[in-house]
Amino acid sequence: MSMQSDIDDLWQRYQDDALSVTTAGSEELATLDAFLEALEGGEVRAAEQTGGSGPDGWEVNEWVKQGILLNFGLRETEGREHGGVTYYDVLPLRETADLGERGTRNTPDGTVVRRGAYLGRDCIMMSPSFVNVGAHVGDGTLVDSCDTVGSCAQIGENVKLGANTLVGGVLEPVEDAPVIIEDNVSLGAGCRVTSGFHVGENTVVGENTLLSPRIPVYDLVEEEVVYGHLPANRRAFTRYVESSIGDHDLFAGGAFKPAVVALDIEEETLDKTRREEALRE
Repeated sequence: MSMQSDIDDLWQRYQDDALSVTTAGSEELATLDAFLEALEGGEVRAAEQTGGSGPDGWEVNEWVKQGILLNFGLRETEGREHGGVTYYDVLPLRETADLGERGTRNTPDGTVVRRGAYLGRDCIMMSPSFVNVGAHVGDGTLVDSCDTVGSCAQIGENVKLGANTLVGGVLEPVEDAPVIIEDNVSLGAGCRVTSGFHVGENTVVGENTLLSPRIPVYDLVEEEVVYGHLPANRRAFTRYVESSIGDHDLFAGGAFKPAVVALDIEEETLDKTRREEALRE
C-alpha cells in the first residue's frame, strides 16, 4: 500500500469510531511515524505545484492534513524533555541533525521545529522562531526572529520572512487550503499571511501588511480587484479605503478598512530586498 492509502485507511477507521487513542497499536503508530518522516524528508507535502505560477497551479493534498490530524487523535499527550525543560505534547520536537548536513542552521535558545516539518538546504532560522507540523520551507529561505510558520504552510525557495512575520496554519481554525508563498518572495517585518492566502513569486510585500482572503487586493497592473491572491512580480503595501459603514453616526469623520495595493515591481525595490549570499557561504 502507498503512504496515502495507509493514511486513508486509518482516517476512515478513525471517522467510523473504529480506531481511537486507546485502541491504536504499534502498527498504526508506526504508520504515523513513517508519515511524519516523509513530511520531514519532503517526500509528501500538504500542497504541491502541479502547474504554473498562481493559485490554480497548486493542488492541495487533503490526505496529508488528515494524516497530521491523526497524529493528534491517536496519540497520548505526555511529558517530554528539551533543554532541561519538561513540556507536554502529543509529538516530540523534530530531530535536527540532518539540517547541518544540508547547510541549514538554526540559532540556539528559541528556534523550535516541530515533528513533520521540512526545512530545505541553506535555510536560516533565527531565534525565537517556530515552524509547525506539516510546514514546508524551501531552499535558501530566511525565517527571521519572532516568526511563526503555521501548520502545512508552503514556503518557496529564497523567500525572506521579515522579523515578526506570521504565516497562518490550516489545523485550527480549519482552512481548506494552506498558505502558499512562492519562490523569491520578500515579506517585510510584521506581515501577516492567513487563511489559505496565496502569494505569487518574485513579489515584495511592505512591512505590517495583512494578507487575507477577506481583504481586497487592488492590482493596479491588471486594473482589477482580487481576493485571496497576490499576483506574481508585484510590489504590495497596505492602504485604507472607504468602508461601507463610513456614514455611520459613530464615525463622524468617516470609517475606513484596510486594502492591499499591488504595483509593478521596480529594480530599485529588488535591489533593496536582494539576499546576502555571504550569510549562506
